[in-house]
Amino acid sequence: MTERIDIRNMRTRTEAINALPTVPSALKQISAMFEKPRLSIDELSGFISGDPALTSKILKMVNSAAYGFPNRISSISHAIMLLGFNVVRGLLLGVSVFDLMQKNIAGLWEHSVGCAVAARCIAQKKNLQEPEEVSICGLLHDIGKVILILHYPREYETVLAKARDEGISLFEAEQSRFEATHADVGSWLARKWRFPVNLAEAIEYHHTPHLSRQAKLETAIVHVSDILVRARGIGINGDMLVPDIHPESWTLLQLTDDDVRDILAELETAASEAEDL
Repeated sequence: MTERIDIRNMRTRTEAINALPTVPSALKQISAMFEKPRLSIDELSGFISGDPALTSKILKMVNSAAYGFPNRISSISHAIMLLGFNVVRGLLLGVSVFDLMQKNIAGLWEHSVGCAVAARCIAQKKNLQEPEEVSICGLLHDIGKVILILHYPREYETVLAKARDEGISLFEAEQSRFEATHADVGSWLARKWRFPVNLAEAIEYHHTPHLSRQAKLETAIVHVSDILVRARGIGINGDMLVPDIHPESWTLLQLTDDDVRDILAELETAASEAEDL
């Protein structure tokens, strides 16, 4: 039996992501910027605006069905004003790993955008004050998969094959090869990059929402969004399974049949837009 890669090795390598030669330079710059104790809005706006490709991708996301603003947003500063600092940081991170998602797990980007749409819709139905922040939790919930592929490409190919061949979830397949999963890896980086605790917890516990302590509602929303997007068949996240929704999350959210129909209707629009994004 192959020995599992230990958690200390994984965390050390994950948090040293800037030293990895295969990490794109833009992601290295973003990582270094996020680790600053005090990152200002002007710095963030200036960084994004200085890269036409990043600017275009972020504005395309902001003006998509994922956010549903009635009027077009034409500048990064306007986006930060409307969406908030953390949302735009999350969008920056999401679009910066887009190419890595598409290259390594075809369909992961579409799945992630679908989760962002569903999470925002549920957050609005639950009258959360910052539904856009919850949408970022949905967009970034699987970012740990990208990091694992970058650090352990051969091992992760084995994990993907195991999930496919044995008909098990990618989360289970990861546990057979690693002492930590993509959920753990994503949360380590969210904390290192100084994202809010609700984002880190939603990433860490989106497969095990009952374990969340500080962000139970946001985590439940991302958990349910992930499963609804799987059931709707938007994108691929590494396996073809549709797991059961955790009963605690379902009870917490108390979604009605009409709520679910509304969410699925929004996902129809997202499905048609995700490839364009």
